[in-house]
Amino acid sequence: MADAPRIGVTNWSDVAPEALDRYWARVREAGGEVVDLAEAAAGRAPELTPSLDALMLTGGIDVDPATYGAERHVKVKETSPARDAMELAFLEEALRRDIPVLAICRGHQVMNVGFGGTLLQHIDSGEHRADFATPGYPSRWHRVRLNDGTRLSAAYGATGFTVNSRHHQAVTLDRLASGLRPIAFADDHGTDLVEGSESEQHRWVVSVQWHPERPEAHEAGFAPLMRRLFDAFVAEARKIRA
Repeated sequence: MADAPRIGVTNWSDVAPEALDRYWARVREAGGEVVDLAEAAAGRAPELTPSLDALMLTGGIDVDPATYGAERHVKVKETSPARDAMELAFLEEALRRDIPVLAICRGHQVMNVGFGGTLLQHIDSGEHRADFATPGYPSRWHRVRLNDGTRLSAAYGATGFTVNSRHHQAVTLDRLASGLRPIAFADDHGTDLVEGSESEQHRWVVSVQWHPERPEAHEAGFAPLMRRLFDAFVAEARKIRA
């Protein structure tokens, strides 16, 4: 589609092909055109961002604690300072141009770092990590509460539902960047574990800790609900295109 909004989707060697396919599929289902921001795009954010109508920061490996000036926790796993730098550069350009941003899982954490926040490097309990003891590494699940009157609650048309969970690093309320507003919380952690945030200064900059792109076919209703977020994101990108 010649008039489809161009959505830059970050990619790196640690992103499995099937995982990347899911991000791309959700963008296309919502009517967007995928622009693959792979490793070759590193160092080219000022050149490439003007051709984009929106940016998606994807999931993947841990954010290097050195990126936000912290010492490395023993439980931190694989990191890539090069990926951190590339995604932060694209985020900076996207914010400067005020185009829509959707940040997912690791992207939620990268966005917080990009706004000046830090991260909880490891959640001691295992209820938020994928189940690595079971073949296929299925997601774990928990409830989230969304603040009403936010971009996220408007996109979903709801203020609470169950989401998948596949992370061991996190954004907490005391580590949240000052330019971001907490808009979703994990029910099992009160208001401490921030599961979603949005910028107070930009037209549509939203992050979620869960994985809305995963079909999770065994959870009836999850995929249709999650598609609402991609529809809202691409609709905002279409406004840039217009």
